[in-house]
Amino acid sequence: MRFVSVLLVMFLHLSFLKADFTIVRMKYRGGSDWYNDPSIIPNLAKEINKRTAIRVREEDVHLSLSDEEIFRHPFLFMTGHGNIIFSDEERERLRTYLLNGGFLYVDDDYGMDEPFRREIKKAFPDKELLKVPFDHDIFHAVYDLEGVPKIHKHDNKPPEGFALFEGERMILFYTFESNISDGWADPEVHRDPPEKREAAFQMGVNIFIYAITH
Repeated sequence: MRFVSVLLVMFLHLSFLKADFTIVRMKYRGGSDWYNDPSIIPNLAKEINKRTAIRVREEDVHLSLSDEEIFRHPFLFMTGHGNIIFSDEERERLRTYLLNGGFLYVDDDYGMDEPFRREIKKAFPDKELLKVPFDHDIFHAVYDLEGVPKIHKHDNKPPEGFALFEGERMILFYTFESNISDGWADPEVHRDPPEKREAAFQMGVNIFIYAITH
């Protein structure tokens, strides 16, 4: 953990006056299991609370893009194994959310890459998903990492991180061939070794802290 990151977290602790954040899991249509592994968000929240001065609610909160409440929360999480469908209204609300300070983290749980890219391109026809270099701040927000960790094999391709930007601000981060969020599940779910789960939690903490500080 870098010294500058410790100072940043201490500053945030004072600035937000111990305000609670919520990691909101995005519900969506299309048939994919957006709800899979219900332990992942509570477990990540517990690790953020344990490792930083930021306070996060330790529950699995579900909202769709049509819910007005999403605008009360700066961090959305999305995962699944299959198809994704956004309506025109949902695409417009996603644009509004992200272009006005919100952040979306998407973790491909194997099988959602093609539909996710299709729907995001419809929502942001003027933007491209760009590969995130290893020296980007998201890999060094709290822990110094050498890029996206590989938690599950899938197609045995290297893990990658992609992003959408509005100017210099990252508004969406997408991990592919990594499956970080599976590493947050209860140990008996996927039986990942401790070092894999630790790598997943370190990346998860980095993503969340980066998002709320930018």
